[in-house]
Formats: sequence, structure tokens, C-alpha cells
Amino acid sequence: MNKIVLITGATSGIGLGCARKFAENGDKLILTGRNEQRLEEIRKELTVKGTKVQTLVFDVRDREKATLCVNGLSEEWREIDVLVNNAGLALGLEPEYEGSFDDWDTMIDTNLKGLLTMTRLIVPGMVARDRGHVINIGSVAGDAAYANGNVYCATKSAVKTLTDGLRLDVANTAVRVTNIKPGLVETNFSNTRFHGDKERAANVYKGIKPLTGDDIADVAVYAANAPAHVQIAEVLVLATHQGSGSVIVRK
Repeated sequence: MNKIVLITGATSGIGLGCARKFAENGDKLILTGRNEQRLEEIRKELTVKGTKVQTLVFDVRDREKATLCVNGLSEEWREIDVLVNNAGLALGLEPEYEGSFDDWDTMIDTNLKGLLTMTRLIVPGMVARDRGHVINIGSVAGDAAYANGNVYCATKSAVKTLTDGLRLDVANTAVRVTNIKPGLVETNFSNTRFHGDKERAANVYKGIKPLTGDDIADVAVYAANAPAHVQIAEVLVLATHQGSGSVIVRK
């Protein structure tokens, strides 16, 4: 059965990979992001291929705008089957005692509060219908801190805890909850983390073949299409030469 899939942060990286992979699966898409022009480009790309796409322009940190957009969906789009909480970012790579207050606020407001906002807006409908699936994009960084990763690692650790907590809260329903924890994925992630320093960002991926957004999207689509009695609770996905969040063998 074709699903309605809402993906946050759908304009690039893992979010864009998920949009394309769920489109290939024949699903209808609600794509959210801050960049209206980019969302429209993606909508046109997927619509030409036969996918029905709705776009919502908002920042997940803006709870009021997110609420207006989700509550404003037409009847055709309201019964969301899959929520992919993908919007997230890392900012800075400094010791905790030298970190930026603004970077901390942005990470916490996006990675945690934004995820909670979308969960709160969409999961009640899933519970009422007794079906649905929440896929949170966490990180290997949520398993253990790495040097200078402090606040980012803390937010992804919290994503794991929130995902586990939600799974317990909906265990009396047929709603499923998945935490996908990517390792090194080559997206705009490092460029954002280093505030646009492209050379420093490129060095993150030197000497190793990293994952792609499509690799993570494959896992999300697989989890969403598992038999109804199967709940893929958590998946750690690493590049072949990555052993953990802090162990990367470069050749």
C-alpha cells in the first residue's frame, strides 16, 4: 500500500535521499525545509516522475509555523503514515569550555525541540488510526561522545532516548518507531559544522569512502516496508573502515 511520508530537512543529504527513495517506492511525499526554492525544484523533479508531492516551508525550530503548516494540510494529506525526523545539524568542533552559545542553542532547538515538535504534531493521528511509523535519524555520535563533539553528541544521545521512550509509549498500538544511526555520511553536514569552511569540511572524508544520503535512505525505506509485525527498532550504519564515532581508518 502506498504511504504518505513526511520528511523534514528534505532539501539535501539524507533527507533528499529519503525523498527520492520513498518516491521510487511509490509513496506520496510531504517535504519540509527552510529553502522554498530548493523544495520547489525537488517537487518538480519528483512530480515529473509521477510522484505526488506536497511541500511545506518552515524551520522545525519555529513551533508556531510548523503547527500552522501541519494543521493546514488538506484532507488528502492529513493521514501521515511515516514521519522521518531528519532535520538536524552539527555546529562547531571545539572543546565544551570554548563552545558557542549560539551554536548550542541551534543544535538543541533543531535536533531535539524540532524533533519533539514534529512528533507531537503527527503521532497523535497515528495513535488514533492505530498505524504509522516514526523514523528518527540519530547518529553513531549518540552512542558515545567523541573529542570536541560534546553538545552535538549529547543531542544525538537524547534522540536515542526519545526514540526509545516513544517506542515504549506506543507499544500498545501498531505504531512503529525506528532510530537510524549513521556514521560518516558525505553531505553538507561538515560544511555546516565548520560554518562554510569547505577545505576543512573536505578533510573529514579524506582517505575513506563515506556513506551517502542514499545509503541511509535505503535503510529507512526498508524499515518502513518491513512486515507489519516487524519493528526495526535501531540500526547503526557505518562506512566499512569506520569502527565507531571516533575510530576511522584512512587509507
